Amino acid sequence: MSSGRWQRGAWRWSFYCALGWWVISGALAAETVRVAVAANFLATLQRLEAPFFEATGYGLRISSASSGQLYAQIRHGAPFELFLSADRLRPQRLEEEGLAVAGSRYTYAVGRLVLWSKDPQQAVSPEALAAGRFRHLALANPRTAPYGAAAREVLQRLGLWGRLRPRVARAQSVAQAFQFVAGGQAELGFVAMSQVVGRGGARWEVPSQWHAPLSQDLVLLPRGAERDAAWALHAFLRSSRAREVISRAGYALPPTGGEVFSSLVD
Repeated sequence: MSSGRWQRGAWRWSFYCALGWWVISGALAAETVRVAVAANFLATLQRLEAPFFEATGYGLRISSASSGQLYAQIRHGAPFELFLSADRLRPQRLEEEGLAVAGSRYTYAVGRLVLWSKDPQQAVSPEALAAGRFRHLALANPRTAPYGAAAREVLQRLGLWGRLRPRVARAQSVAQAFQFVAGGQAELGFVAMSQVVGRGGARWEVPSQWHAPLSQDLVLLPRGAERDAAWALHAFLRSSRAREVISRAGYALPPTGGEVFSSLVD
C-alpha cells in the first residue's frame, strides 16, 4: 500500500473513531431521570419513553418491582428521583415520612383488574373460580402488591379465599403473576388489564366496586427536586400525549386540571 493511501485510511479510521466517541459521549451526557415504577406500569412507561425524549430531550433510567419493594428501597436510600406506585398509600406514606416532595403527589392512572387465562377455552368468571376446575391461580403478593391485595379482596367477597388459598401461585409482583399464567405454571391469574390488552386468551374484567380503587399515584423524591428532568417527567405524565398512551394501554384516566405539561414548557 502506498504511503498516501495508508495516510488516507488512517485519517478515515481516526475520523470514525472520533465520531463514534462523540456519539457515545453525547448519549452518556444526555440527562436522564431515575424512575422507580410499579411492575404493572413498566411496559406503559417504556412506551412513553420515546415521546418523552422527543418532547424534552431527557431520557429515563427505569427500575421496576412491586410497589412495596420499591417503597422499601426508597426508605433505605435507593437513588430514585420519581416513584410511580400502583397505589396511593405508599406515595402518601413517603410524603408523611418526609421522604418525598410535599405537594408533588397526584394520580397518573387508575388500574383495572382482570382474571385471565392464555387458553381461550378456559372459563374465567366468578362461577369458574367457585367450580375450581384448575390447579393453580396466580396472583401477586397481597402484602406488597396492590393488584394482589385487590385480587384477595375479590376472592374474599366471593367467599373463596380460604378454599382457594392452597391453590394460589403467589408472585412477587403482578408482572410475575402474568408470567406464571403466560408460562403455563397457572391456568388462571389475576393480572392488570394493561398486561392483556391486545392479547388472546380469555378474560373477565372484575367490577371496580369489588375491590378498593387501584388509583396509582406518583410522587417526586428529594433527589429529583432540584433536577429539571425529573420535574419535566412529573409534568409530562399529566399531558394529553401521555394520557392517550396510558388510556390505550388499558388504564382508566383520572380527572386532570388541564394541560399542565404545555404550560410548563411554553
